[in-house]
Amino acid sequence: MKKLSARRRHPLAAFVVLLLALAATGGLYAAFAPADKAQADDTAQSLAIEEGKKLYSVGCASCHGTGGQGTTDGPSLVGVGSAAVDFQVGTGRMPAQQPGAQVPRKKVIYTQDEIDQLAAYVASLGAGPITPTTKQYSPAGADAANGGELFRTNCAQCHNFTGEGGALTNGKYAPSLEGVSEKHIYEAMQTGPQNMPSFPDTTMPEQQKKDIIAYVKAVNSEDSPNPGGLTLGGLGPVTEGLFAWIFGLGALIVLAVWVAAHTAKAKKS
Repeated sequence: MKKLSARRRHPLAAFVVLLLALAATGGLYAAFAPADKAQADDTAQSLAIEEGKKLYSVGCASCHGTGGQGTTDGPSLVGVGSAAVDFQVGTGRMPAQQPGAQVPRKKVIYTQDEIDQLAAYVASLGAGPITPTTKQYSPAGADAANGGELFRTNCAQCHNFTGEGGALTNGKYAPSLEGVSEKHIYEAMQTGPQNMPSFPDTTMPEQQKKDIIAYVKAVNSEDSPNPGGLTLGGLGPVTEGLFAWIFGLGALIVLAVWVAAHTAKAKKS
């Protein structure tokens, strides 16, 4: 016991204990560290890029170039990011059926796994907006009233007050937002597809995007009442003014003709 006590009082005893503790900690970390998981993730990402490149060569390279550099038939995809691919392909706009003033939304021909692979390949060509997570675009807990103000300030000029869409110049148009998923609305604000400007987080923070999504979903909900009565397509003052002009003025003309006819009869009698 005296020898053991003397060793404990040795000036190097604490140092030896510290070394043993560090060695044990290092051994446990090496045994349980998620190195295999990180390696597996890298392998999965590499496989996704490889598969995405194959899909790209078949469905996209003829317009966007073999390396995404762009051609006369399609813009460069370097730096557009995975969010742009997920939006364009996930809404069926790409691959495009034919060139035109604007590519319309149509039936999606790729599975979500294939879209993810295409997005991974295009993202590998250059850094760009990343496909958002559910937490980023979910409208749960968002402020729809604030979203309405933001929408009327930034979006209603093209999409109209309730997102019904509208005509632009030279055959272009702002599409209706009815039935568009929360993720695709978020990605559209991220990437600015076709004629739409982009709203990065530096311009419009994530929370404001969520507020806008909450507003769009609220006004396009089947359960959402219309306090003004007949919606008239929800296109705003243009259709409302036209309705008032045709039916209001028409009613006044009918009334004037009726008064004139009865006045003439009264004079004859």
